[in-house]
Amino acid sequence: MEGKVTQIQTTTKALEVKGKREKKNHEDCLSKMENHSDGIEREVSEYQSVDAQQRRALKELEKERRRLQDVEAEADDFPSMEDTERTITEAQKELRQLRSALDSSKRSSQDVNKQIESAAENSRRASERLGKMKDEKQHRLQRLFAKNESVKTAYMFIHENRKEFRKPVHGPIAAEVQPKNPLYASYIESHVSQSTWKAFVVECSEDYNYLFREVRQKRKIPINIILVPNGRLEPMTRMYSDQKYSVLKQEHGFIEYLDETFTAIDPIMQALISKHNIDKVLVGGDAVQEALDRKGLENFICAKENGSGLMTACFFYTHRNSSHKYTYSVSRYNGTSGLNTMGISPARVLQSGMDPREKEQLTQTINDARETIERLTPELNNLKEENDKLLSQGKPISLRIKDAKRIKSDYASYKMKLKNQREKVEDAEEAANKDNGREKSKRIAQIKKLIQLSIKSGEDAAKAHSEMMKTLRVLTGVKMSEHGLSECLRKLTDKLSEAQAASAELLNHYKQAEADYNEKKENLRKLLAKAQEIAPREQWHERLDEDDMPSTIEDVDDAMDDAESKVSSITDNPHVMKQYEERKKKIEVLQEKLDTEGGEKDLKKKQLETKRTKWESALQNIVNLVNGKFSTYMKEVGCAGEIRLYTGGNESRENEETENLKYDFKDWGVEIMVKFREASTLQVLSAQTHSGGERSVSTIMYLMGLQNLMSSPFRCVDEINQGLDERNERLVFKRIVNNSTIPVEEGATPNDHCGQYFLITPKLLPNLEGMENEEITVLFVFSGPYNFDNCLDWNVDKFIADKKRILSQRTEVDNGNSRGKKRRSQ
Repeated sequence: MEGKVTQIQTTTKALEVKGKREKKNHEDCLSKMENHSDGIEREVSEYQSVDAQQRRALKELEKERRRLQDVEAEADDFPSMEDTERTITEAQKELRQLRSALDSSKRSSQDVNKQIESAAENSRRASERLGKMKDEKQHRLQRLFAKNESVKTAYMFIHENRKEFRKPVHGPIAAEVQPKNPLYASYIESHVSQSTWKAFVVECSEDYNYLFREVRQKRKIPINIILVPNGRLEPMTRMYSDQKYSVLKQEHGFIEYLDETFTAIDPIMQALISKHNIDKVLVGGDAVQEALDRKGLENFICAKENGSGLMTACFFYTHRNSSHKYTYSVSRYNGTSGLNTMGISPARVLQSGMDPREKEQLTQTINDARETIERLTPELNNLKEENDKLLSQGKPISLRIKDAKRIKSDYASYKMKLKNQREKVEDAEEAANKDNGREKSKRIAQIKKLIQLSIKSGEDAAKAHSEMMKTLRVLTGVKMSEHGLSECLRKLTDKLSEAQAASAELLNHYKQAEADYNEKKENLRKLLAKAQEIAPREQWHERLDEDDMPSTIEDVDDAMDDAESKVSSITDNPHVMKQYEERKKKIEVLQEKLDTEGGEKDLKKKQLETKRTKWESALQNIVNLVNGKFSTYMKEVGCAGEIRLYTGGNESRENEETENLKYDFKDWGVEIMVKFREASTLQVLSAQTHSGGERSVSTIMYLMGLQNLMSSPFRCVDEINQGLDERNERLVFKRIVNNSTIPVEEGATPNDHCGQYFLITPKLLPNLEGMENEEITVLFVFSGPYNFDNCLDWNVDKFIADKKRILSQRTEVDNGNSRGKKRRSQ
């Protein structure tokens, strides 16, 4: 029994494999038949459209012929081409004659214009030279620089490092003084020392120390520096009272004080007063000599007004074209006055730098140029009028040529248009005369071939289905036998009866399917006979294969219906169509649900896209504002920079990926692009490419660009200036001060302010520009083991007392040591 069961199981497996293979063969045949049916429908559609295409081609031919007639009618609108060519030739000849006359007139105008421009250029150069000669300050600087190289070096250093000074630096003094006349220039020059004329004036001690250290100590260049605190002119106290000064002017011939004989800015004036007391020196005229000889000027000018003794006096005067300086000094020993006189030479440092002969020559050059221009201008105007007249004569001729050329060009375009239209008519005629009968025959042959293939596929499917049913029947019997053998021997008889009953039922099914098949086969023979009558094989043997086929659309439909009926009649499983219908309904429900959800998804996607577009536009505007400020700030430090919006690199992706990834905002960011060298290009700021100082400069300038876009009570940065070189640190500090001390405008809201800015740093450079700003506060934070635990421990009086006590103890120790040394020496 067991051997028989094993044999049955082996047979069952072999039958299952065979059944699957025959089922697949059946499904393949059905698929081929469906494909042939689709091809038949397609060919029928093409067959029906042949006549429609013919009708459309005829209509298109008629339309193109009407267009050709319209185009041919346009030829009457064009004049004769020979007349047009003759018009162009005659007009060009007249135009050449006018151009010859116009060129001659233009050459004459250019010659006259060149003479006028040459005269104007000579006048301009002479005027510039005359203006340079009048610049007394530059002349004095050049004379000083020629004789004193150290003054020139110091002056260039101050000019090149002007930003390093806290306040203005003036000088040399000789270049800043403007005497009223050459006589006064000689007085001032003789009274002031040469070292003072070469000195520079500063307004604060920090600038004094910086200039002295950089020029005198480091560069070993001799320089004289005068400090005038804050550049202010102190109130002057005159040496003589108003009453005595009035007597000196009216009776003794004095005119004014020496400080009134020239003009200078307040720092220069204060420096001369402090160094040489020019506010106490008098200046007089010819009458002073008479006062010295006859009126006792010496005693009067040296006497103190309170009668307590004599005082020093100094004055200048000119007598008979000779200038003198008188200086009375009082002896400290006996109180008597001593006189020192000195002749005054013409000024050399303060002398005027203009050469009268050269000035006269330059003036004459300017006058000659002006006369030349006035003489040639009418001639130039006449030539321009002649040119305008010739141009006005040439305009009608040019218009004639232009119109004739336009007609010629339009005629060429017309000929091309006519040629193109004739070609279109030929194409339309070829399409309209196409052989439709041949095309129809070709389509019918293709339809018959597809019908034959479809019928053959149906027959193959029926054969495959028969084989599959046979195998299924055998397999069913074997499985039933296997099931019976696996049951107990007690139920073997009952199982055998059930198997026989099942076999009988299957046999009935088979007989019924075989009868249906024979019936369909008979119908098929009839259809083939009818097809032979409609399309005899002898007539269509070249286009058909060996079998006959139907020749009309109705026969094709009938054959297809018969084949489908035949296939449907041999279906073995009645539950397949039911499952198919249920799944089809389920698919329709799911498709409807998918369409609804897809619509909602599209609506939400549109809403999200609208919000993203507005947000991205606003964000891009902010980035553009920051980029403008950042680029300007980087340019101030001699570099270049840009701020860009990075959107995750979606621009370089494919369209489908971009649609899915453009909402991934975690990949978005801001790119800081910088360039610190002329030969390099803009690069993204990174620790791998740029140094610490470069990153610090870029970061602070980026923060400065962001600062004005939002209000904040305060901002704080820690050691942002560390790692910077001196130049960049000064520029960065200046930018921080400018952005953090912006005054609040009138009518501003409480939020319209730049906020406080805390810069935490262990050190700052000296002489930083902006430290004098009143809005800046410097806070020193002291920490360490030697600092006070409490602020109340700060007691200045106690510090002084302790210092005195320490000094006294040190003195006593020193005295004791000295006495011990004396005893040892004795």
